[in-house]
Amino acid sequence: MKHLLSAADLSRPEIDAIWELAEEMSEVQHREIKKLPTLRGRTVVNMFFEDSTRTRSSFELAGKWLSADVINVSAKGSSTSKGESLRDTVATLDAMGVDALVVRHSASGAPAQTAQWVRASVINAGDGTHEHPTQALLDGFALGRHFRASDPDFDWADKKIAIVGDLTHSRVVRSNVLLQQTLGAQVTLVAPPTLLPSGVDTWPVEVCTDFDAVLGEVDAVMMLRVQRERMAGGFFPTPREYTVGYGLTRDRLARLRPGTAICHPGPMNRGLEISADAADAAQSLVLEQVAAGVAVRMSVLYHVLSGETAATGGSKERRSE
Repeated sequence: MKHLLSAADLSRPEIDAIWELAEEMSEVQHREIKKLPTLRGRTVVNMFFEDSTRTRSSFELAGKWLSADVINVSAKGSSTSKGESLRDTVATLDAMGVDALVVRHSASGAPAQTAQWVRASVINAGDGTHEHPTQALLDGFALGRHFRASDPDFDWADKKIAIVGDLTHSRVVRSNVLLQQTLGAQVTLVAPPTLLPSGVDTWPVEVCTDFDAVLGEVDAVMMLRVQRERMAGGFFPTPREYTVGYGLTRDRLARLRPGTAICHPGPMNRGLEISADAADAAQSLVLEQVAAGVAVRMSVLYHVLSGETAATGGSKERRSE
């Protein structure tokens, strides 16, 4: 795997391989010394031109725990703040001989375009309102663990997942829909009509504008943040009315089926799209998603930068050095 630009690029065997290795990588998080020699001598540049806490930190930890040399570049403090184009910036870094670029950018398609300009591998860490493939991978990883805890032989095709909230401005929803389509799960998108993406009727999902109608039918509820920073107009009357109609409130939490997983990619607007009771509930996977982010991104970096070793059967030996 040279690049990871879209969840649509991943086949079911590739997803399973990433998750299988992520299970091994998750053990590193519980060690006293969190270090593997796997990517020693490789250089990873995290290029984040939008704010981030979870994604940026987890990619940095993932690279460092695999012994890669990790460099962080942001818009502020780089030559892009002086007017340099993205193309010139990535070409400059590529000319230095780096091995991978992890790119977050406000422009949809920026990582895919970057992959055409450089020799290094490119990983999409979120592009505009387009995609966020590693987020979908870690969401699926955390959900799979949750489902497997009660049914080791569960089938994704039997699972119903509701994704609720600001779908118009979300890159997470697109990657999750694509990933879950590959896995075979049934996805229902829930949002007010003003926050449904354009062309959603062509997506392989069910669409509903009544959150209460699906509460008792799903195996997982994924709440998405209301991205007020991307909203130029009035997409709903007031925050209070949004919470009443589409928030995972204490009342809605009580009406979920026992064991229904609660997910949120973060950051959370507590009291808006999710109540504190739901965020901290026993079936909440919010912190499990954060932990999964490091393990999954370690696995992705390995597959992108050491895929040739895995193909020749040497992956297990290198990981256990």
